Amino acid sequence: MSEKIGIIGLGIMGSAYTKNLSAAGYEIVGFDVNEDRFEAQGNARITRASSPTDVVNQVDRVITSLPNPDALIAVAEEIAQSGKEVIIADTCTLKISDKTKARDILAEKGITLLDCPVSGTGHQAAAGDLVIFGSGDEDSFNKIKPAFEKMGREVHYLGEFGTGSKMKYIANLLVVIHNVSSAEAITYGIKAGIDPQLVYDVIKSSAGTSRMFEVRGPMMVEGKYDEDVSANHIITKKDISVILDYADQMACPTPLFSVAGEIHRAAIAMGRAHEDTASVCAVTDQLAGVKRK
Repeated sequence: MSEKIGIIGLGIMGSAYTKNLSAAGYEIVGFDVNEDRFEAQGNARITRASSPTDVVNQVDRVITSLPNPDALIAVAEEIAQSGKEVIIADTCTLKISDKTKARDILAEKGITLLDCPVSGTGHQAAAGDLVIFGSGDEDSFNKIKPAFEKMGREVHYLGEFGTGSKMKYIANLLVVIHNVSSAEAITYGIKAGIDPQLVYDVIKSSAGTSRMFEVRGPMMVEGKYDEDVSANHIITKKDISVILDYADQMACPTPLFSVAGEIHRAAIAMGRAHEDTASVCAVTDQLAGVKRK
């Protein structure tokens, strides 16, 4: 008999979790406010739940992938009313204060919330190429860890609740900077008269490469950013805001990250909000006066 696990939120990331867990033999009990998303689950073994309460009534472990803090708090409040003791692992990138609020709502009813954000794009999630940053009650984490191992290539337990989010902020700080540096490098190569495909092929094997250069470089080479989007600027804008807010709390300067954030905001101003964040290359192209054929 297969194991059951709940997934609440079936967007880009939640759908990837569902696909990989189903392939590993799990039966998924899923819920999303957008019913159309169930049609996108393909051959995944998924039972459609009518609500978050319906999910927790059928499983003892739940993974959430929600778009904003309001959604997380709403789900926490509903599940708390159910009275069902489950383990919930939240994989969103949100302010620690929002996650703490959700944790406390659930804790009053004896329900455990873990802070377990993931590092990786939607494409990496689909390929099971995520890194999970787990934090919170260790015994509860160990009960959901086997599922995480089927979703990602590395799973880390980092200690007390909130440490997972802190590590995710560090990872995303680097992602934002590397995304812009990759775009700048592609634009620089074009300006120097080198074919962007050649720039990508050579640099990805050099000391100057990065994971973002390798993942988003092909889109930058093509100059096409609205197909097969793995992370758009709306999501990234939220993440940038969260990281800057925590930096302010710590009084920690982030000069490179702040500049990279401005380049991402410039892409939104150019009307590219729903494109892949690789479209920061359109910003660096414009700044350099590069016109693609």
